[in-house]
Amino acid sequence: MTFIQSFGAAETVTGSCHFLQLKNGPNILVDCGYFQGENEEQTYAPFDFDPKDVDIVLLTHAHLDHVGRVPKLVKEGFDGKVVALRATMDLAEVILMDSAKIAEEDYKTALKKAKRTGNEKQVPLPIYTSDDAKAVFDLIIQYADYNKAIQLVPSVKVTFRNAGHILGSATIQIEVSEEGDTKSLVFSGDLGSRRDIIMTPPSFVKKADALYIESTYGDREHRPLIETIDECKEIIINTLRNKGNVLIPSFAIERTQEILLLIKQMYYDKELPICKVFLDSPMAIRATQIYNNYHAELNASADKLLLRDGTVFDFPYLQYSLKAKDSKLINKEESGCIIIAGSGMCTGGRILHHFKHRLWDDRNSVIFVGYQVKGTLGRQMIDGAESIQLYHEKINVNAKIHMLSGFSAHADQSDLLAWMSEFEQLEKIYLIHGESDKQAVFKDVIKEQLHKSVHIVKYGEKIYV
Repeated sequence: MTFIQSFGAAETVTGSCHFLQLKNGPNILVDCGYFQGENEEQTYAPFDFDPKDVDIVLLTHAHLDHVGRVPKLVKEGFDGKVVALRATMDLAEVILMDSAKIAEEDYKTALKKAKRTGNEKQVPLPIYTSDDAKAVFDLIIQYADYNKAIQLVPSVKVTFRNAGHILGSATIQIEVSEEGDTKSLVFSGDLGSRRDIIMTPPSFVKKADALYIESTYGDREHRPLIETIDECKEIIINTLRNKGNVLIPSFAIERTQEILLLIKQMYYDKELPICKVFLDSPMAIRATQIYNNYHAELNASADKLLLRDGTVFDFPYLQYSLKAKDSKLINKEESGCIIIAGSGMCTGGRILHHFKHRLWDDRNSVIFVGYQVKGTLGRQMIDGAESIQLYHEKINVNAKIHMLSGFSAHADQSDLLAWMSEFEQLEKIYLIHGESDKQAVFKDVIKEQLHKSVHIVKYGEKIYV
């Protein structure tokens, strides 16, 4: 009998990895992502299955917590087929090469320090190298199109539908035929909001015998997007007028492009004071180019700007800081800057460099525009930390800290309920990709409003479908 085991994103938000074992058919893995925050050490642990036993990997989208361990999977024996949207694979190449580079650099730094004390043998090797990341793209890759079924084998058909989360994001419907009976298994992936700055709304699915649905914000409603946009504009305008700088730790994929589109619209609406806007992230710069390449998959707001000047994101105030020397030059700007830099949760990247130089100045503002996992520096700051440790130095947090959750690329509770309400047949709901306390709230709401059977998936638990 077919069963599913979740080896990630089970009672936690990150590490998406769901192993589908068919009675008669290929073994299918849906996502293979990094664990982040408090669970980060699980990223480096051995897989709970043999990668050689996996025949097909289906990818919902290119965020690190959904694709980050695919090179590790390949390194440890997977040599099957990957199925995903073309945009997903383009973004995944950027994400995975950056991840490998960071792993290699961290290893070199740790090894150098260990050699001073003779402990170099205790330094673990990087989780994977750039060559391992490149090997992912040497596999057989089958590109999906939205709403077009792919017959993987005679007994298994998959259909990718727009999840509205980031460019190339998908809800995956797997139809499995066994002994004359066809079951529809649906993995929501990360669902976007019905109202988004840059993405179109998620597409609906009509039938699921088993629905694995994300629950990141299953316990709450986001603030209305228009209110969030208005507040963001007000913070930017006031900070710049008060001779300060705006620091925006931003995820390279999706959130950066949303913020750029918002700021460009402010420029054309004559709301933006004269300033310099720096996109200080090589990965975000490459991702922005990919978004521009796939502009046909974006919404009407992006189309409008494209028609106006031939590009979705570029405008006169915007500068791309691709090289490290470009990033360091930003330090010479005393005021009047908007600095967008990674990482989104402040776990690394160039944003830390800018915090060191500007976080202590009360004229400045920090705008968090995305979810901050427990245990990250970003979470510490929005929870009210008066100081942080950076580069072995204590930095006072005097800048104004703002958390704008309304920008979330994740659906909120009402979005999730509305999406599920569109199913014509929905047998059982399984909650994944959420913190356990939030899942408990969401479970009760689903039972009350949709009158459906709901189960919170536990790590490694076998669920027969």
